[in-house]
Amino acid sequence: MLISHRPRTRQHGRARPQAGPPSGPDHGRQPWTALAVLGAAQFMVILDMTVVNVALPSISRSLDISPAGLPWVVTTYLLLTGGLMLLGGRAADVLGGRPMFLAGLAVFTLASLASGLAPAPAALIAARGAQGLGAALLSPAALAVITARYAGAQRTAALAAWGALASGGAAVGVVAGGLLTSGLGWRSVFLINVPVGIAAGLAARHVIPARAGRPASRPGRPGGARRLDVPGALLVVAGLGAVMIALSGTQQYGWAAARTIALLGAGAVLLAGFAVAERLAADPLLPPRTWRSRPLTAGMAVMLGATGISVGTFYLNTLYLQDVLGASPVIAGAEFLPMVAAIGVAAHLAGRLLPRLGARAVAVAGLVVVAGGTALLASLAGGGYGSAVLPGLLATGAGIGLVFPAATVSAMSAARAGREGLASGLTTTAHEIGAALGVAVFAAVGAAAGSGTGLAGAAAGLAAGYRHGFTVAAVVAGVLAIVALAAVPQVRPAAGHRTGLH
Repeated sequence: MLISHRPRTRQHGRARPQAGPPSGPDHGRQPWTALAVLGAAQFMVILDMTVVNVALPSISRSLDISPAGLPWVVTTYLLLTGGLMLLGGRAADVLGGRPMFLAGLAVFTLASLASGLAPAPAALIAARGAQGLGAALLSPAALAVITARYAGAQRTAALAAWGALASGGAAVGVVAGGLLTSGLGWRSVFLINVPVGIAAGLAARHVIPARAGRPASRPGRPGGARRLDVPGALLVVAGLGAVMIALSGTQQYGWAAARTIALLGAGAVLLAGFAVAERLAADPLLPPRTWRSRPLTAGMAVMLGATGISVGTFYLNTLYLQDVLGASPVIAGAEFLPMVAAIGVAAHLAGRLLPRLGARAVAVAGLVVVAGGTALLASLAGGGYGSAVLPGLLATGAGIGLVFPAATVSAMSAARAGREGLASGLTTTAHEIGAALGVAVFAAVGAAAGSGTGLAGAAAGLAAGYRHGFTVAAVVAGVLAIVALAAVPQVRPAAGHRTGLH
């Protein structure tokens, strides 16, 4: 599932909370209407990360998308969201939270309309990319407005509510995706965003003051768009996109084909170019010194890998439940709820274990449980939901619920004062990019073992692909456990430290 953890007092992207209460007419206790509007928009973004997955088989049949092309309906959105999230946070810093929120909401709403009306696979995938861009602008800007609008106990309560949105969005998404797809067709999972987006935009103009989230003046620093590292963001997206195109083509061209190797090489060159560009940039998205922090890089690596396994698990089981076991979209959505619940329960348990055992122990334990759960899914491939799928989903979800808070604590333990937003934004970026890579890798490995063309034609080989995919997931989880044992610090947050679902 698209869930990660971060301290509720931290911030998303590069937008930093103002110190002290708001000044001027906003001083004092503020009405909750602004939070309600911002929360509604963010809930829509979170919902869109999960609601689409249940509709994938119906989308494939309707638009005749091949198994190699189907993952792009998910990964394009995640790639643009994750790749541009830091840029969105910086834009909120530089240009202001309110205007960036409204711009992101407008892009997301229009892209949702285009997705719902898409006549062909290419149009749908392009619209999904635009949705990702809108989400990358909207989410950090909304959080910037919240931290500027509220102070003290109100800010704490607002951030707690913000964190709770993700857990609710994940649970609602798997059910709503099935209900909408079965009752109104797959296009409704996108079109439902349009009236919500319009209403949120109109309300935001009335309840969010123009000064909310206004960029702070910093003497001696160039202003406006010149402080936005757009080239760096584009290099990241292009490099990761090349890698994903290579992975998606492995079924047709093979892993050793010249095309695959060339695309992987191009991706590596583009990502290396990003590293060089960040060293040369006056105001880089990702300062080069960031990579010298082992706790931060270890936390990001664990977050990326664990999210990839989590979302890949959701992707393969969406196809397996509907195209092999014959579940309807509604039933398939409901069958994911135990995994969502397991993640939430384990995350709560992790909050109690971290002060006692430390981040390293909890991360390693969680990854071992994930390895066991995915190995169980691989070994029982071909069985029914209750006997084969459910036990593996519960174990995998429980492990993921332990890993996410531990990875976040590791990453945030290295954050210096004034750099909490960067560390939080990097952790969130690792989550989104990990989700995109997870779908791409699982789809490529699963498709390599499949047969036939089209989703229905590939159903006979899906069980074999399912087995291969989860075998790889178990190996990856085991490797990550070794990485966590070696690199994650044994930091223990203070008792009562709270993490929220994001």
